Amino acid sequence: MATPDFIRELRATAGQQLLWLPGVTAVVFDDQGRVLLGRRSDNGRWSLIGGIPDPGEQPAACATREVEEETAVRCVVERLVLVQALPPVTYDNGDVCQFMDVTFRCRVVGGEARVNDDESLEVGWFAVDALPELGEFGQVRIKQALSDAPTWFDPTGPY
Repeated sequence: MATPDFIRELRATAGQQLLWLPGVTAVVFDDQGRVLLGRRSDNGRWSLIGGIPDPGEQPAACATREVEEETAVRCVVERLVLVQALPPVTYDNGDVCQFMDVTFRCRVVGGEARVNDDESLEVGWFAVDALPELGEFGQVRIKQALSDAPTWFDPTGPY
């Protein structure tokens, strides 16, 4: 994930201390019920598309922007799927972040899936029953996006 300029500016004064940041994840489905995934250039793993909102940017607008920037697919947000505070992560350079993830179910409205920036090695549509190796983060969000359950949140604790 490319580091937004505003975070670089924060790091100039905050150093490597924990930054609490918003994050969005988009679970994008096409008309055939397939889900859009990207294979990340930073770790080589398949994942859902997501990113960090710019200051003042609405989370849903960020989700659709990130999908188009990374995959050339245009989508619309259908509903909020999940809100979750994630555990802190320490990056290779020593920076520490903790994200509040807001996940949206989205529907494709145009574009052809392709690598559209340097954040992905590959992008593609996958049948839900034939996904590539995908971590628990993505699996949980896809399952929740496919259900008719209300928005998921953890009422019991920080994780």
